[in-house]
Amino acid sequence: MADPKGFLTTGREVAKSRPVDERRHDWNEVYVPGSLLPIISKQAGRCMDCGIPFCHSGCPLGNLIPEWNDYAYREDWTAASERLHATNNFPEFTGRLCPAPCESACVLAINQPAVTIKNVEVSIIDKAWDNGDVVPRPPERLSGKTVAVIGSGPAGLAAAQQLTRAGHTVAVYERADRIGGLLRYGIPEFKMEKSHINRRIEQMRAEGTKFRTETEIGRDIDAAKLRRRYDAVVIAAGATVSRDLPVPGRELNGIHFAMEYLPLANKVQEGDLTVSPITAEGKHVVVIGGGDTGADCVGTAHRQGAASVTQLEIMPRPGEERAPNQPWPTFPMLYKVTSAHEEGGERIYSVSTTHFEGDEDGNVQSLHLTEVEFKDGRPEPKPGTERTIPAQLVTLAMGFTGTDRSNGLVDQFGLELDARGNVARDAEYATNVDGVYVAGDAGRGQSLIVWAIAEGRSAARGVDRYLTGASELHAPIRPTDRSLTV
Repeated sequence: MADPKGFLTTGREVAKSRPVDERRHDWNEVYVPGSLLPIISKQAGRCMDCGIPFCHSGCPLGNLIPEWNDYAYREDWTAASERLHATNNFPEFTGRLCPAPCESACVLAINQPAVTIKNVEVSIIDKAWDNGDVVPRPPERLSGKTVAVIGSGPAGLAAAQQLTRAGHTVAVYERADRIGGLLRYGIPEFKMEKSHINRRIEQMRAEGTKFRTETEIGRDIDAAKLRRRYDAVVIAAGATVSRDLPVPGRELNGIHFAMEYLPLANKVQEGDLTVSPITAEGKHVVVIGGGDTGADCVGTAHRQGAASVTQLEIMPRPGEERAPNQPWPTFPMLYKVTSAHEEGGERIYSVSTTHFEGDEDGNVQSLHLTEVEFKDGRPEPKPGTERTIPAQLVTLAMGFTGTDRSNGLVDQFGLELDARGNVARDAEYATNVDGVYVAGDAGRGQSLIVWAIAEGRSAARGVDRYLTGASELHAPIRPTDRSLTV
């Protein structure tokens, strides 16, 4: 146990953010650089090393949280990094982007603020990079087997790294011009600077993983031909079909999916564009969807100089404390104020868009909405609550409905889908096509980054067993496992 009295004597303290007026004018990460290290050892000392650490259950990766908390408390950063990497390929991603279901399941959170697990995690990995503890781990010998991984998001990268280290020759295919998937083009720079992805890619290259960008399986390469070229294939193409809003006026200019809007802003930060073709500058912006992607749109619009930003959510506003029907250790639905929300804008709950109106040139100018109340689980409009708000740029951030079928990947492989439109798989993550496996959102549906990495690691074990007859790779979850919720 780190500090036997830490949970009694030390209060919760989180990473400090830079002032709003400063960070709204740049794209750097919102946190004050180096602010965690002076406080993180004492924060790690709040961990109680529970007899049954429920944080393990909250995290699908099965992270050894009490162990690396203990090492962080003692400032043994090398040992902490080793325990962190034992279950997580990319803790610098999860430490910045994960909503931390582990903290919701922290035993201390029964009656006190949870241990700052996420902050400890990111401190350990940042220190590990600074100290040179993160090095390539190439395999001692090659198996002679080849694997293609389709998609370079967290699931694809985790599967690729695991299989490379097992001795297989792995090539990752990515349809975009850079590796990273949604990490690269879906996550704004202010949430995670892309230098964190770049150095992981260099580590993986040094280990032997090959990367093929601007290559879309199904369009550029026939999926069936790809299968014949490799001994096994892992599909980690994500759930990239955005949920649409089929209401009158949807065809107007200025209404875009979030994943049309966000990547262009990242392209500017990469130096590919001087100005985004879709910009919020001087416009009244409406973001439809109250989740993390919607918050990313809010923060991006602030930095582009929006005249106003309004975020709409059809569900009621969550409470700020656990509801009685969401007991510990489940992941509760709480009112969350992200860094983007701290920067301004209005959030409106329990509303539904009825239609859009445009000008004579076909550009959206306003959005009509109505308040709703739920009856038998379905939203019903409340009479007399209709109103109009200005909207010159609208982003649709209402989630994703499944894997893209328009490129031919699903049909060319001959893959079976489940009732939700995801690629069906068995207990080993294998599809109905021999040698073809699926990991991440393509098989699970829209989920969290920790679930994607866990799926990539688990699918890698299934592929390794398929190729060699046995595997020592870590498989933290089954395809049927779900989040600890009610």
